[in-house]
Amino acid sequence: MLTFIKVITNMNSRTLSIIVGTGYLIIFVAAIFANFFALESIIIDPIETVENNDIIVRLGIIAFLIIVVFDVVVAWALKELYRNHPLTVLSTYFRMMHAALMGVAIFALPLALKKTTTEDILLQVDTFNYIWLIGLFFFGIHILLLSKIAIVPRFIKVLLALAGVMYIVDTIAHFLLSNYSDFASIFLILVAIPSIFGEMSFALWLLIKGGKAEGK
Repeated sequence: MLTFIKVITNMNSRTLSIIVGTGYLIIFVAAIFANFFALESIIIDPIETVENNDIIVRLGIIAFLIIVVFDVVVAWALKELYRNHPLTVLSTYFRMMHAALMGVAIFALPLALKKTTTEDILLQVDTFNYIWLIGLFFFGIHILLLSKIAIVPRFIKVLLALAGVMYIVDTIAHFLLSNYSDFASIFLILVAIPSIFGEMSFALWLLIKGGKAEGK
């Protein structure tokens, strides 16, 4: 056990970069399935999905759990990778808050499987979404700090900063605007574009080039 702890605390930058990049890719794949297959199925046809296609909901719950696990792994690896930056610990705390809140939010989905009316099922989905939305506020702060911490090309830093700001703005808008639904599609685009391109670029850069200078 002590040997294992010593190994994980002495990983070089290249190994940590690969862990972060791989973790991000796993999170992306799991998130696509969980959101666009599991949650979307419930929203489109709640009764049919819960009563006759519940396996997709159960798989979606597992996918969300995988996201939480790798969120923690990525948070740890980023903390080790950028351990010398003064903002790293703070950034890690905010990402861990996001992971914790998402873990709490997942609790609503198994309860949805026990409901028998459309209103009750969708209420559980709303509960999940609102708790996760609060988590994304803290995630946005993490990403904004990461844009200052990460040693990556400037365009990736800019995309990460924009993504962080938009996560924060979108959460605030949800709770501040009574007619948020009128602007939902606009906010979705404003959040999705910088976050997808920024975080994916960050992950790919770490996988391809991250930490290589140290090994030369």
